[in-house]
Amino acid sequence: MNDQELQHIITKSRDAKHGGFGVLSTGEKLAAALVLNRPDWLAEMNYTLAEAIERVGLEWLALIPKAARELEYEDERAAGKA
Repeated sequence: MNDQELQHIITKSRDAKHGGFGVLSTGEKLAAALVLNRPDWLAEMNYTLAEAIERVGLEWLALIPKAARELEYEDERAAGKA
């Protein structure tokens, strides 16, 4: 897996989480919605889960679980749980 792509997804997801959703490309928005488990964002963009998966592509799709775990770990560290 490409570490640079993983970091890109993590960064864009972090940006989206903190209000920077509007400045992302459609693919980045969809990836962030998947990483952050935000089906409401997918619905707002008129994408189904299946369409979002297809749009982000297999390479990014493979990185989404790892990106989600990293952001969850960041949240736990920030809350003093890790």
